[in-house]
Amino acid sequence: MPGFVNSLMVKRCLTLVTGLLECLCFSGVVFGWASIVFVLKKEGYFSSLCANTTDANTTGVNATQELDCSGQDEQFSLVFTIASFLFTFLTLPNGFLLDQFGTTVARLFGIFLYTTGTLMVAFSTAALSGLLFPALSLLAAGGNLFLLTNIQVGNLFGSRRSTVITFFNGAVNSSSAIFLVIKLLDEAGVFLLPSFLFLSACSVIHLLRTFFLLPRDHIPYPLPDDYTYGITCGKSKSLSLEHITANGTSQTTAEEVEDVPVKQEKSFRECLMSRLFVWHTVWLSVMLLRHYLFMGTLNPMLLRLTAGEPSLVNQYTNAFAITQLCGILCAPWNGLIIDRLKGKPRAEGESEQEADLRASVLSLFVTVLQCVLFSVCACIPYLPLQYFTFVLQVINRSFLFGGNAAFVSVAFPSCHFGKVYGVVVALSAVFSLLQYACFALVNGPLDGDPLYVNIGLTLLSLLAFIHPLSVFLHCRSLASQRAINASS
Repeated sequence: MPGFVNSLMVKRCLTLVTGLLECLCFSGVVFGWASIVFVLKKEGYFSSLCANTTDANTTGVNATQELDCSGQDEQFSLVFTIASFLFTFLTLPNGFLLDQFGTTVARLFGIFLYTTGTLMVAFSTAALSGLLFPALSLLAAGGNLFLLTNIQVGNLFGSRRSTVITFFNGAVNSSSAIFLVIKLLDEAGVFLLPSFLFLSACSVIHLLRTFFLLPRDHIPYPLPDDYTYGITCGKSKSLSLEHITANGTSQTTAEEVEDVPVKQEKSFRECLMSRLFVWHTVWLSVMLLRHYLFMGTLNPMLLRLTAGEPSLVNQYTNAFAITQLCGILCAPWNGLIIDRLKGKPRAEGESEQEADLRASVLSLFVTVLQCVLFSVCACIPYLPLQYFTFVLQVINRSFLFGGNAAFVSVAFPSCHFGKVYGVVVALSAVFSLLQYACFALVNGPLDGDPLYVNIGLTLLSLLAFIHPLSVFLHCRSLASQRAINASS
């Protein structure tokens, strides 16, 4: 028996480590768009949209020609807008797919999408620039399924569940640095084709994890004592009504099970109609829009602040990509906040879910505060300050994605996790489409100056403070109700 327990713990730790590597290297690569755009521009993608313009201050033979590539920038922004939208919106159908068909089917579909996307980028050329639209969209869809199927790994680690969940989301944030690696390889003479062919070949690793280190269906929570998963050489020791231990002391009969009261879970519709769901969706949506617009317009913003100096643009682009690597280090702080507060002694009669909700209030509040600070720094057109903006952005993005998954996992029944998580993220993705309208507004009426849009988004971010306040009031209401019931 000790040998079985040890091998089970080794397998769970291996599942965790390989899952983190999968999310770190593959899941969120589309968010490294600012790095790969630098390479794509050099290769001439969408270069036909650049046009020569004449300087109005010179005439005749002294007239100077300037290259206007705003159309090219707009097209690159559209590619990222669609890909980032799909990464979030497709969580809805992907969540239903996971809940309905299980982990194996969902992952096989995700591997197919991801491999197809990497092959399309590998064989794209400047003449086939349009391939970037389906290619990045497929990378986003496949990466989303990698994350979604790995989040449930947190269920294997009990009291550290929130920390593990935020770890995975932090790894997704850090995976945007993969495009920085590809950019640096390109500068060293390794072109896009071999880099993306290598990413395609890594699908073999995804397949091995699917069959050996993940369940065919789902990982339950709370976890049964003898729960096993994946393809094993021995017989699986999962709990059932017929399970009897060797000494006969742990018999469980159907009659005994019938005497145990069954907790009535909320229906999926009740989850969607709850105040917690509504304000959590608003909380995620406004901050997601702020982050997506910042990442999608980073290259034009740096061009403006550096007066088009290529070496400076390259320097700050690399700095942004390097800070993204720290996402995996920042995200667990959020999970530790939740798990630490959840570990405090519960009040008499307080349920585990109430304790989880109470523990999430500080996490939700800190995440909004970070976003407001990051947005304020992004509003200030001072180039050296952007280093600090990059740091705040990666910390807040790590807290945002990790906190979202952790909150949904504790606030709603686990049987509806995939669906509720999918609806929340999908609605926020629809809202994030406003980023393209904001980009068009900056390029058009605002003549390339994003100041007023940034100020507007900062004010909009303040709306997210309502959510932690709402959860706090909800917990206080539950505590008051318990006190009334106890005194009566």
